[in-house]
Amino acid sequence: MKKYLVPIALFAALGLLLAYGLKLDPRKIPSPLIGKPLPAFSLATVANPARKISDRDLRGRVYLLNVWASWCAACRQEHPVLNEIARSKAVPIIGLNYKDKREDALRWLTELGNPYEQSLADGDGRLGIDLGVYGVPETFVIAKDGVIRYKHIGPITAEIWQEKLLPFVQQLEK
Repeated sequence: MKKYLVPIALFAALGLLLAYGLKLDPRKIPSPLIGKPLPAFSLATVANPARKISDRDLRGRVYLLNVWASWCAACRQEHPVLNEIARSKAVPIIGLNYKDKREDALRWLTELGNPYEQSLADGDGRLGIDLGVYGVPETFVIAKDGVIRYKHIGPITAEIWQEKLLPFVQQLEK
């Protein structure tokens, strides 16, 4: 009888652990980079591969760093919201075009509108890896000192913009 109790107890413990894990929201995974400087980079822009932009060039203002790709269905879903944010001029948006072909990215921006002040080409995904990106879209709020202050995983909706990101940006602007 005792030899059956150990496997049953282990199975029950595993079941409880799995049940707990199913209740977790993957969008609420904290980033270990919150409160740390944006990783150093120098990347070409999508619009002009001869032009390079570095992390140092972006300091001195609050901005959103939005990781996107033309092959990403969820990015298409969030794109109208990004266009609206850009029209409102509430905060600059810097794009990070992740593991994409330049011509596909340019076609996407031409067809759907370009909300980005600049879009950086991360063709090999190195900056994405440094940022801990494991899926697109992801959006980071970067403070004036170049420190990552917030990370949003998944598409930005109008509600997320109004209720979370905009107040956070406004707080950092003070």
